[in-house]
Amino acid sequence: MATPHMQHDLLYGNIKLFAGTSMPGLSQEIADYLGHPLCGRDIIEFPNENLFVKLHTSVRGQDCYVIQTTSSPVHRNLMELLILIQTLKLDSAGRITAVVPYLTYGRSDKKDKPRVPITARLVADMIVIAGADRYMTFDLHAGQIQGFFSIPGDVLRGFQIIKQRLLDLAPRLHNPVVVTADLGFAKKGRDYADLLNTGLAFIEKKRTGDITNPRSMSVIGDVENRDVILVDDEVSTGGSMVHAVEILKKYNARNIYMVFVHPVLANDAAQRLAALPVTRFITLNTVPIPPEDRALFGDRLEVLSIGPMFGEVIKRANEGRSVGAMFNE
Repeated sequence: MATPHMQHDLLYGNIKLFAGTSMPGLSQEIADYLGHPLCGRDIIEFPNENLFVKLHTSVRGQDCYVIQTTSSPVHRNLMELLILIQTLKLDSAGRITAVVPYLTYGRSDKKDKPRVPITARLVADMIVIAGADRYMTFDLHAGQIQGFFSIPGDVLRGFQIIKQRLLDLAPRLHNPVVVTADLGFAKKGRDYADLLNTGLAFIEKKRTGDITNPRSMSVIGDVENRDVILVDDEVSTGGSMVHAVEILKKYNARNIYMVFVHPVLANDAAQRLAALPVTRFITLNTVPIPPEDRALFGDRLEVLSIGPMFGEVIKRANEGRSVGAMFNE
């Protein structure tokens, strides 16, 4: 008589890891954690910029995971993800999971003015239509994006990785306070404040006509003569964080520790952030940071790895075990 584990193997097969070209380092780290090699594949770009994928071996009946973030170059990385998924689907993979540390177009999650798209929904549809059976990601820009997918997924939280680093840091902080870069991040900011048993303050900002450059207005809460942990989910152009630091200093904050999940750092964001009077920057490797950008921060930048968490979640998914149990949920 077959045991449940044997039945599971018949359903999904063995773990097969495939990586796009966006994050070779993270992909290898996940493979090392699981003790499974990355599977061979060719990704070729033709002179007309069309992409072509060929697998080195069959994946029929296997449990396949495609590791690919969708940061810059966004459209190249997104197409690689979609084509890899479809290639596995057409080779009769048993199950396909899109492992996407950073999901692009997350900010386009609602129709908040006339004649605009909801591109986050479009991206979710494309991943499903390509053939994914499941997805894994970190910190979506808005919770409703989960509802754009018609397949199950695991949306992991950077907080679960960052929290231990903050607990280690906390004894050295002077009367700390957690500050969110905007009111939209207030709910997640509360988790950081509860973790450190401290107060919570907010940057109140008003967006101008330029959607990439919001203008901060004031601080709601007490930051005077206190060390500040400034938290957000994603830093793209750095505009919100630059304004936040400026106004926190105006309100006489002491040391500022900037914490964020996705280091998108578009255009000259790394230069802008590195020039700020910030004591330490703490982020995750959901998006690769070029060496030249890392160098701008010197030893003030800490990049914590999501590799072990993704590896454990993949292992549990393959074995049919709870992911929530990892976080006592």
